[in-house]
Amino acid sequence: MYPESIRCLIESFKCLPGIGEKTAERLAFSVLDMEEEQVELFSSSLMDVINNVHKCPICNSLTDSDICSICSDPTRDSKILCIVEDSKSVFLFEKLGMFHGKYHVIDGLISPLDGVNPEDIGLNKLLDRLNEEKFEEIVFALKPSIEGETTSLYIKKILEGMDIKVTRLASGLPIGADIEYVDSLTLERAINDRKIIE
Repeated sequence: MYPESIRCLIESFKCLPGIGEKTAERLAFSVLDMEEEQVELFSSSLMDVINNVHKCPICNSLTDSDICSICSDPTRDSKILCIVEDSKSVFLFEKLGMFHGKYHVIDGLISPLDGVNPEDIGLNKLLDRLNEEKFEEIVFALKPSIEGETTSLYIKKILEGMDIKVTRLASGLPIGADIEYVDSLTLERAINDRKIIE
């Protein structure tokens, strides 16, 4: 069928989320139509991401610097911390430009059915940070799902007695939706209307 190099490229594209056989074939043939400089840029960009991007040692978000641009920015509000489940959420909030505090990315959500327990999501790193940086407010910006609710309540329980106000994004986010796909107006309202967790 296809020459081996094209077949390998198609299989490589199929590793990406949402890419099936037909789309992978179209992408592979698009690469064949590119100028050599474009292919080299594409290839070097992939290698740069693999070699240079790592987790920020402070907030756990992705960066290609020693410390991410948010943690190293002295103009950010250091009294408020937004807890998110992945770096994509950080980048989404930053695109909106509505939140000016700091972030902490946990390693997913508690989900016993999937074998993800509290000790698996990096809460020790979060607690160490809370003890060091003295935040006045924690905002939970987790997926509005059973797992997100479980994770929020678990962390809130740990924070009892720490004199930190705990809030979460307000209603308006549909249950079960990924924050990444929520429109900007809904997300803006959710940020502005956050409430204390009872």
